[in-house]
Amino acid sequence: MSSLDTVRVSAQIAVRNLGAHRLKTFIVGGIIFFGAFLVVLGNSLVDSIDSAMSRSVIGSVAGNIQVYDKRSKDELAVMGGMTMGDQDLTQIDDFAKLRDSLLKVPHVKSVVPMGISGALVTSGNTIDIALERLRGIVRKQLELGAKATPEERQTLATQLAAQKDHVRQIITVLQGDMKNIKALATEAAVNKEDVEVIEKSASDAFWAGFDKDPYAALEYLENHLAPLAVDADLLFIRYVGTDLGSFSKSFDRMKIVDGTTVPPGRRGFLFSKFIYEDQLKLKAARRLDKIKEAKELRGETIAKSEELQRFVRENTTQVREVLLQLDALKTAEFRAKLQKELGLPADPKEELGGLLAKFFATDDANFQERYDFFYRELAPALELYRVRIGDVLTIKAFTKSGYVQSVNIPVYGTFQFEGLEKSTLAGGLNLMDLVSFRELYGFMSSDKLAEIQALRASAHVKEVSRENAEAELFGEGSGGDDAAAAPTAAATTGKKEPPRHIVADATPGVKAELPDLASPLTAKLRREEARGRVFPPDEVERGVVLNAAVILDDPKAMRATIPAIEAQGKKDGLELKAISWQQSAGLIGNFIWLARIILSVAILIIFTVALVIINNSLVMATLERVREIGTLRAIGAQRTFILTMLVVEAIVIGLIFGGLGALAGGALVKVIAAVGIPAKSDVQFFFFSGPRLRPFLNAFNVVLAFFIVLVVSTASSLYPAWLAMRVTPRQAMQEEE
Repeated sequence: MSSLDTVRVSAQIAVRNLGAHRLKTFIVGGIIFFGAFLVVLGNSLVDSIDSAMSRSVIGSVAGNIQVYDKRSKDELAVMGGMTMGDQDLTQIDDFAKLRDSLLKVPHVKSVVPMGISGALVTSGNTIDIALERLRGIVRKQLELGAKATPEERQTLATQLAAQKDHVRQIITVLQGDMKNIKALATEAAVNKEDVEVIEKSASDAFWAGFDKDPYAALEYLENHLAPLAVDADLLFIRYVGTDLGSFSKSFDRMKIVDGTTVPPGRRGFLFSKFIYEDQLKLKAARRLDKIKEAKELRGETIAKSEELQRFVRENTTQVREVLLQLDALKTAEFRAKLQKELGLPADPKEELGGLLAKFFATDDANFQERYDFFYRELAPALELYRVRIGDVLTIKAFTKSGYVQSVNIPVYGTFQFEGLEKSTLAGGLNLMDLVSFRELYGFMSSDKLAEIQALRASAHVKEVSRENAEAELFGEGSGGDDAAAAPTAAATTGKKEPPRHIVADATPGVKAELPDLASPLTAKLRREEARGRVFPPDEVERGVVLNAAVILDDPKAMRATIPAIEAQGKKDGLELKAISWQQSAGLIGNFIWLARIILSVAILIIFTVALVIINNSLVMATLERVREIGTLRAIGAQRTFILTMLVVEAIVIGLIFGGLGALAGGALVKVIAAVGIPAKSDVQFFFFSGPRLRPFLNAFNVVLAFFIVLVVSTASSLYPAWLAMRVTPRQAMQEEE
């Protein structure tokens, strides 16, 4: 009998035995079915999340590959790093050289310059904002003076009266706060100076004298009253300094939501829409938005959700931020609207804070109605955002050398990435023009350098090396103790020379940093000037960058492109480190590896258990079939035939039930793909690259399932087959007796 005939006959016997030993067949087959099902379904889900997450990371900020200087102390993590502060990266001095080097590498489509940092930003409290507006009206009134037309005088007088009423209304709220403090605290715990400031600011005498000397009154309010309002938000924002035009072209998922993009050659800032809503929006309005999102997207209810109940409690107890925005007229309007909405009788003396607390005490029955009412009737009269589109944002950050630098940057708008609107991870970075980023990081921009050079020229500054600084300052002709003994040129010629200012070389690597000279210039930058500041077209090209995003025309070529980038950089005199999008995503990128490890361990455990159970089942079945095996041996069956028969039998069981398991897993993947797995949290939005994950079936996973089943089935049948080979015809006859 040929080997092929042996296998054919063994397969026929194996199929016959499936029906003869049903219990063993279903025990073994059930385990194999579940294992194959898990391999196909689990790997399909992990592959789909991997693919979706790669779209999120690549499409939002990282690109296919990130490149930075190999000599950097820290590893680059564009998102999900251990720290939210700066990373210690060695700067790449010439972006144009870097870009030209990278574009020589095959499959590199575009290169986007970058630098990632963070800063603390404060937008001022409500009193600061109200006093600033009041000061603006006063300044305009004084500037126009007698030149103002009667219409202009009337308009300014109306605006001044309204803004003064607003400030006085804020002071009334502070008086109520102080009254509550007195009721709850001991007399010693109350700051008497604060009480005196509030009482003086609220007095009619103070406001009667306001028009006589408005600047003195404003100074008193700014220095003494404003610090008592502790509703200022101190925000830590992370931002990417980049060529905004190149960024928007390379990352096509980026869309402007509010405002406009930053014009080419202009300084500007774009808030992430997520950050803008989550951190800069009026807190009461933001809580209403979060309740609405939870109800609509996740199907939660206020009655059953502790988080939503907390939002409701905070809105009812924290109405102060709304009250501080209202002047007397708006207070009356809000009171009338809320009394009507709540079905209460009109009472001009009813406290507005209590009405707001009742209004915000929402439940599942009235939430939608009150949400709509808030945005329709109340929100138009409120400043919903601390920073408005068009405002100039003052950002202060520590430079690489450790001193504080500030830059005034206009806010042009907000942006988000399509499909990632609800993702915290994709919305955690804001955008800034690269020139402003360099200035904040401690590198000199061309316009700042030009201003400093003009200042040097006007001040007759002389620049000397570090080695000669001491001699110039204290040596001959320096004006020190030796000056009396050594006559100067002025003494010999009779001419009076202007005083000299000595400027030594800065520390190597930060040579352009001159804080003592730059700080007066920074102070001179007004808001109007910030909006008009431009930089030359080549400013971005020839400056410093910390890292760069590389976009490929073929993402599948990423593995081959990474070493090619490093090799090309070495040829061009650049020490480059290239990393994949997964590595650059930091801890977030490692999530997919963790998911694969967990899945692999689960599959390993399942098939290990399956191997043991299948082996035991086959051993028991073999012992039950001693008579059958002995009879086959008696009629001439060789040991190899017995071995082949049992191995083929196990493989047939594995292929049948493994195939059914793989088929069931694939069918479930298709069903899930048609329906989609909804993202119920901002993290899932990022991992799913959108509101739903639609998994796909990979043929490799089906092949892998069959391969694993084949290996396990074969391995589990070897020991029982070895036992069967040792059965002799005499043992079969003994069994029969």
